[in-house]
Amino acid sequence: MKAVVFTLGCKVNGCESASLLRGLEERGYEVSDELVPADLYILNTCAVTAEAEKKSRQAIARIRAVSPAARILVCGCAAERMPSQFAGRAGVQLVTGAMHKGSILELLDAEGVRVAPAETRFEELPSPHFLQTRAFVKVQDGCNNFCSYCIIPYLRGRSRSRALESAAAEILSCPAEEVVVTGIDLSSYSDGGRDLADLLRAVKGAKARIRLGSLETHAVTERLLAAAKEVRDFAPHFHLSLQSGSDAVLRSMNRKYTRAEFLQKAALVRGAFPGAAVTTDIIVGFPTETEEDFRATLSLAEEARFSQIHCFAYSRRTGTVAAKLPDLAPQVKKERLARLMALGRRLREEYEGGFVGKALELVPEEERGGFTEGYSENYIRLYVRGSVGKRTRVRALERFRDGLLCTPEEE
Repeated sequence: MKAVVFTLGCKVNGCESASLLRGLEERGYEVSDELVPADLYILNTCAVTAEAEKKSRQAIARIRAVSPAARILVCGCAAERMPSQFAGRAGVQLVTGAMHKGSILELLDAEGVRVAPAETRFEELPSPHFLQTRAFVKVQDGCNNFCSYCIIPYLRGRSRSRALESAAAEILSCPAEEVVVTGIDLSSYSDGGRDLADLLRAVKGAKARIRLGSLETHAVTERLLAAAKEVRDFAPHFHLSLQSGSDAVLRSMNRKYTRAEFLQKAALVRGAFPGAAVTTDIIVGFPTETEEDFRATLSLAEEARFSQIHCFAYSRRTGTVAAKLPDLAPQVKKERLARLMALGRRLREEYEGGFVGKALELVPEEERGGFTEGYSENYIRLYVRGSVGKRTRVRALERFRDGLLCTPEEE
């Protein structure tokens, strides 16, 4: 029997899917995370945007095209938000939600809709099945921030954290070359008064390269950075969620920092880790965003010198505070998004160009078209001709595709 866990959305979904893969494997299934022929599929859905929900629904038809007779179990945020969009679809046997995902392993023969009540404690899942050299370890779930545009706190529930000893044990024992520590709101990680800095100190001797997932500005402190510097192999990459460079829009979004505070934290990072990658998320076309507000975002991006910008147009989420505001015209959002993406490409090229001729460390992830591909410690996509099977020191030769062409350094 073969089972597939097919995942849409965030890295936390990916972590949970990896745990489901391990649970299925322990039950005797041959497993995969690819959309390949199988007897059983678990579809782990996303609802962060309307487009993500659409893709989640479309995945049912994609699965049916590959394996028309397969059983399909649906979980995740889109299923939590609108279980009726999945229940009753051809091939769909069971619909659960975003909570208690581990329980789906006990419901492989169940039918209908079984959306569980909200979690109040961190759910421990089976140790993940790692299919790549880079692994994600989930240490936190839920969110208390309630940004005015975001539906996730209503679907994932309130913030809850994993016991530090449990999280550290998984990170230290992980066989992957790199571990990304992640959560829905990683910045709120707390276990009995111990925070993210304490977790980093607990895993400072890890053999894997340690990278942090997305952070809020309040989490970037001298204490956290000092703990990061103690880690034997820490990836100097900080993903700081911005969303807007306008103080007025940040207030409308219920984001709890100012433009000036964000820039101070970016500078704090670079003071501790010169040359660090600072990446970000930006929402374009929030309902209260004026052209002046958008220009403030562009100017902040220039000043912060982001190495990558993950940007997308505002998507109204029914049930959020922002959904009550009049939306901007689609053409306005489209035009602003194009301008920000163009700036993001230029800033990325400038950042990556600064590493031509320098040594970096490649963690290989896949081989494709005669190249080994993977990421450097500062999250630059690296390409090396031929096959590279392990973490390798390389030297950057030139910009190439969406990153840098490199060659292994002579030992």
